[in-house]
Amino acid sequence: MIIDTLNNASKYYNLHPNFKKAFDYIYENDIANLTEGIHEIAEGLKAIVIIGEGTTKEESIKDFECHDKNIDIQISINGPEVFAWKPREKCSKPNGDYNDEKDVRFFHDAPDMFFQLHKKQFAILYPEDVHAAMIGNGILKKIVIKVKI
Repeated sequence: MIIDTLNNASKYYNLHPNFKKAFDYIYENDIANLTEGIHEIAEGLKAIVIIGEGTTKEESIKDFECHDKNIDIQISINGPEVFAWKPREKCSKPNGDYNDEKDVRFFHDAPDMFFQLHKKQFAILYPEDVHAAMIGNGILKKIVIKVKI
């Protein structure tokens, strides 16, 4: 997992061939006014704009998840937004089977930690990062960029 600000995004371009394209999409668009839903960026790269009511830690960790085929770049448009996190290697309580169509697997494990993202901060979450999001008060808006591995 990586946590940083958009001002430092270029430091991570070399970690995946599509990271530069992902962050270019953020820089080239008025992210505060992007409409909710899925926006195709390029082959193997899409942005999902999510607007929703913040939830409690207890509610959020019901969807404690990770992905096998995608890296998430989660960017806070307004917040703060709190995330739960735990390394996948320490998770031992699966919550159902892997859903290949949605590229998601869930766990019943308790998070090891919580962290907070503010406006124009991001987290890069790899398949080994089990996470839950949308913890906060009021309406939260974010972009999740799915980067196919």
